[in-house]
Amino acid sequence: MYQNIYMKNKLLPLIDELLLRKRAIIETINDQLKNISQLEHTRHKSYINAMVNWVSALIAYSYQPKKPSLNLTPYEKKVLDSNLLEA
Repeated sequence: MYQNIYMKNKLLPLIDELLLRKRAIIETINDQLKNISQLEHTRHKSYINAMVNWVSALIAYSYQPKKPSLNLTPYEKKVLDSNLLEA
């Protein structure tokens, strides 16, 4: 694996480390929203139209029989919940 000699090693926060491990699944869900649920990244004339587009894509996604899952452990859920409360 190529490593840039000018990049310094840096510790990531635990939440970033956990989500980085799940990135492939998150990217798969984003791809399904764009392609299967026909979520488009266009310029809407109003915020309401943009929200309607998002909500309709999420509803269409929720009716899919097979959905990827993050399969978070109880510890990972606890870390995510604690970081959400801090924000």
